[in-house]
Amino acid sequence: MRFCAILFLLGALASGTFAQRARSVDPSPSNKPAPAPASPAQTVKAKYEGGIIGYTKKREGTLTFDDVNNRLVFRDKLQKDVFFIPYQAVSAAYPDTQSRRPTAASVLSSVPAPYGLNIPAWFIKKKYRYLTINFEDPDTNVGGITSFNLKNKETVASVMNTLANKAALTQRGDGYIRKKTTAQTPSNP
Repeated sequence: MRFCAILFLLGALASGTFAQRARSVDPSPSNKPAPAPASPAQTVKAKYEGGIIGYTKKREGTLTFDDVNNRLVFRDKLQKDVFFIPYQAVSAAYPDTQSRRPTAASVLSSVPAPYGLNIPAWFIKKKYRYLTINFEDPDTNVGGITSFNLKNKETVASVMNTLANKAALTQRGDGYIRKKTTAQTPSNP
């Protein structure tokens, strides 16, 4: 028994040393900037998740860039305007990701099954991609945060970049912000 354990240990050590090999390194690192995401269509499918005063229900619809009126418009499935956020009211825009278990996986994992057949359902997760927008409501002077569930991270990035360009936001990390300008007060003589 002892002899078998020693042989097993030697075999494990020997295979571990052969598994490692030198990494190849690119001799000329490139300092190319990351490519900008493709500009989105004027209208993008989105799901409103909440955050606007007076609009508490989650809705599916579209986000539309209304350049004539300088605003981002959310329209429902019937293409009726639900609400809008003026470009100048946007103070920040950033991506967000949440991993959650889909409802079907939650149901499967809670159903009693023999021999642990439902255990794989515990590990099923889906990523949800959000565009989160901080804004200052011009009608009420109340700040708010709203989020929209978009199809994938490329769509989130392209919508966010387009909104940042139209709202004149500056990049900070993964998101964009509006820098506050401080008013110059005259000095007293």
